[in-house]
Amino acid sequence: MSVRPEDTRYPAGKTFAWGLQHVLTMYGGIIAPPLIIGSAAGLETEALAMLVTAALFVSGFATLLQALGLPGFGARLPLVQGVSFAGVATMVTLVTTGGGLPVVFGAVMASSLIGLLIAPLFAHIIRFFPPVVTGTVITVIGLSLMPVAARWAMGGQPGAADWGAPSNIGLAALTLGMVLLLNRVGSSAIKRLAVLLAIVSGTLYAVISGKAHFATVLQGDSVALPGILTFGLPVFDGVAILSMTLIVLVLLTETTAGLIAIGEIVETDVDGKRIARGLRADMLTSALAPFFNSFPQSAFAQNIGLVAITGIKSRYVVAAGGVILVLLGCLPVLGRIVAAVPLPVLGGAGVVLFGTVAASGIRTLAKVEYRENMNLVIVATSIAFGMIPIVMPAFYDRFPGWVHTLFHSGISAACLVAVTLNLLFNRVDKRVVSTGAPQERT
Repeated sequence: MSVRPEDTRYPAGKTFAWGLQHVLTMYGGIIAPPLIIGSAAGLETEALAMLVTAALFVSGFATLLQALGLPGFGARLPLVQGVSFAGVATMVTLVTTGGGLPVVFGAVMASSLIGLLIAPLFAHIIRFFPPVVTGTVITVIGLSLMPVAARWAMGGQPGAADWGAPSNIGLAALTLGMVLLLNRVGSSAIKRLAVLLAIVSGTLYAVISGKAHFATVLQGDSVALPGILTFGLPVFDGVAILSMTLIVLVLLTETTAGLIAIGEIVETDVDGKRIARGLRADMLTSALAPFFNSFPQSAFAQNIGLVAITGIKSRYVVAAGGVILVLLGCLPVLGRIVAAVPLPVLGGAGVVLFGTVAASGIRTLAKVEYRENMNLVIVATSIAFGMIPIVMPAFYDRFPGWVHTLFHSGISAACLVAVTLNLLFNRVDKRVVSTGAPQERT
């Protein structure tokens, strides 16, 4: 009996080295939401650090559940989970309008339980994701991440004195060059570690040139277990729960897109049952996250790019990354070491990783038939809607809140438009205008 690509096992050393690549790829993205929300809540440095370690801890367990699975939960795919950016704006609003973190945590718990109940409904939408939709969504996932890579390459902090400095962009270019060089001349083993080796090389150069410092990594606690409900009991407010339920719908849509995307890259079957298990895992960990002082979880798109560029499709590699995340959540000293990696280094690696996701979507779109149908219009319109919040973030600011919630994410916007247009032009239109029994369009 043949082994599915995602079930491939490797020696422990390689597994954890490749798992570390996943952690480094998503580290900057995973710590940003708790820092933003905690800062809005007016927390002191120690409390902010607690939110960050809690995010790492919960994301590690969420990744383990998604990759390894339990009965009824987990897609058993190489999909990394982390705190989602989708709900940051809503949670910042809740935390600054008098409710504080207890209201946020209560809203996350309740809305995630609602998401857990409706997850099986999303599992049935797989039939609405032919290549014309999946290719479009995967392409937009990659394109939507490019601003993240650019911000990292420029230094990560727009207000900093060295924001956009040639030295930052040069460091990113050096890391990018190392990724390309190792993929060009390295052995197969080196190519699979190219991203990790490039990040290490870039960091070493940053230390030599004075742009990275590890002197403070030993300051502070070495071991610190996450607290339980450190900021008080959750408060369940109806309006806050409704607001977060809209976010949950976006998270379900984005995770569904991520599951389909990773299935395309791994070249494995992702059916309705598998999507349902993946979404249940997503919502269960999101509902439990507030107990450990963290926030909603969703699939991290940047790690999909790492799977694509390395060709390492094993879910056990991602599970190793989950173990590392749990350790980072319990061992702040390890977290401080990883956090000392300069953002421009991650930006250089991100250019290739995120571009690879877009390229995978373009490869899927190459399978689509464009003659004598509306598929070209579907792709063009959906990508355009996906790019609007990327090139003009304030585009929906004067619209009702629910419109802003659904469309401020380029991924969810492209997904919703692509599915809707495909239904309109390739299903409803087909039934209305056809007189025979036409073939199914892609």
